[in-house]
Amino acid sequence: MSVRPYREIHRRKSRQIFVGKVPVGGDAPITVQTMTNTLTHDVAATVAQIRLAEAAGVDIVRVSCPDQESSLALKEITRQVSVPIVADIHFHYKRAIEAAENGAACLRINPGNIGSASRVRDVVKAARDHGCSMRIGVNAGSLEQHLLEKYGEPCPEAMVESALFHAKILEDEGFLDFKISVKASDVFLAVAAYHGLAEACDYPLHIGITEAGGLTGGTVKSSIGIGSLLWAGIGDTIRVSLSAEPAEEVKVGYEILKSLGLRRRGVNIVSCPSCARQAFPVIKTVEVLEKRLAHITTPLSLSIIGCVVNGPGEARETDIGLTGGSRGKTHMVYLSGMADHKIEDDNVVEHIVSLVEAKAAELEAKAKADASQPALATAH
Repeated sequence: MSVRPYREIHRRKSRQIFVGKVPVGGDAPITVQTMTNTLTHDVAATVAQIRLAEAAGVDIVRVSCPDQESSLALKEITRQVSVPIVADIHFHYKRAIEAAENGAACLRINPGNIGSASRVRDVVKAARDHGCSMRIGVNAGSLEQHLLEKYGEPCPEAMVESALFHAKILEDEGFLDFKISVKASDVFLAVAAYHGLAEACDYPLHIGITEAGGLTGGTVKSSIGIGSLLWAGIGDTIRVSLSAEPAEEVKVGYEILKSLGLRRRGVNIVSCPSCARQAFPVIKTVEVLEKRLAHITTPLSLSIIGCVVNGPGEARETDIGLTGGSRGKTHMVYLSGMADHKIEDDNVVEHIVSLVEAKAAELEAKAKADASQPALATAH
């Protein structure tokens, strides 16, 4: 299906950097990040948390390195995981150098906060020597004192000025492999700051609403803030900051991207909130299906609608659809938008799971066959 004009998002043009082997910016897909909350020097716990995030589809993971024990632990952590690791550094330049030497793919550091020009040069040298990119991370809650005095309070102008100040330090060292963030817990402040930064530079932008809250409230705030920026074409990599497990941040991040058609991963379930017309327990059915289909990574769509009012229409737009029967007990299954067969109440979940798994396998096989065509053509 071609993209309809009202669904088009024109992404801001940004330069491209790499976090390990993952491209960020330019025409690369918008990546999803999270951050561990374990003690980084507890390698087993940190690796276990990263692997759960990997299973959820994370592209990049950040870990905090507040001490030498943590920065040195990166050597073993990076050996055991497949995603690139960003080392979160504050103030101490030696932690940044140690992180680069021990496998970090990116350093999250504000160069203006680590001291003298010689320290900045040492960090830049370590980043170059070990293939590290950087992220300048401005936060409304930790703006420089002179900017607070100049502007009176955290504001978009102050945040952009801070970001460009730190960027200039790296530019003066001839180091351009960095991305920038200007985060705030206030949605209006963060969005305005990102719009200002997007106009002021062409560096890739890491976007997010920092300290957004718990799983429900934080998801809402992040969806509004991140979603509005992405809709405006701003953002090259995202992190949903939740007081929840890192894997949950990844799931929400993908849902935001999927809702805007910017990334496709796994099953996109279209379901109704249910009402007295429902011919089967929609809420419970969807809850079970989400868990049973969590292992599917192939992009496909599934509609679960409780009655015939909206069911057939939604089914026409999805790969697989289930619509509650008008007389209950027996329900219609749609395949590729067409009514295909009926199913009884007792078999709904197992039947839909089997259909989705079969469709995913079919799509995956087709994708592999399509990918091999150029090679076959060359061989002949």
